[in-house]
Amino acid sequence: MALEISILVGTMTGTARMVAQELELAFADDDVAIKVILMDGLDYRIFSQPGVFLICTSTYGQGDVPDNAKALYADLLARRPDLSSVRYGVFALGDRTHVGTFCFGGKRFDEALSALGARRCGSVLEHNASGGTLPEDVALEWFPGWLEIVRAVTAAPAGSSAATLVSR
Repeated sequence: MALEISILVGTMTGTARMVAQELELAFADDDVAIKVILMDGLDYRIFSQPGVFLICTSTYGQGDVPDNAKALYADLLARRPDLSSVRYGVFALGDRTHVGTFCFGGKRFDEALSALGARRCGSVLEHNASGGTLPEDVALEWFPGWLEIVRAVTAAPAGSSAATLVSR
């Protein structure tokens, strides 16, 4: 059975969507089923789908989530569902010239999901738009390692050493 990954995309200019689509093209195969889903119109129920989630989101304004992600983010905070069975990762896009709010779109989702009991696989990857690297190139380089963590966590019995790969 293929590992199911839903990439939830929060974007204003399309960059996060491009990153997600590049990941889908490069890594979807018989062993990994990837769905790219724009956050437009989503609510907390998206997390009842099977598989692992990758939050791929930019940051907008003064450290806000993008407009298309606001409804989902607000719904999570308002309804506070139990997400203890959810495993996720975060690819956060930002620009270090915005010192106080760098990658806050991704950080906000990470904090919300963690507070609701979801467990993050690996570390949050923060991409710096002013750093001279293309986000899709960084994502393509990062994803195989993240996928290894996800496979270890999802295959391991509860309480095993793979739990150390999951952050709270």
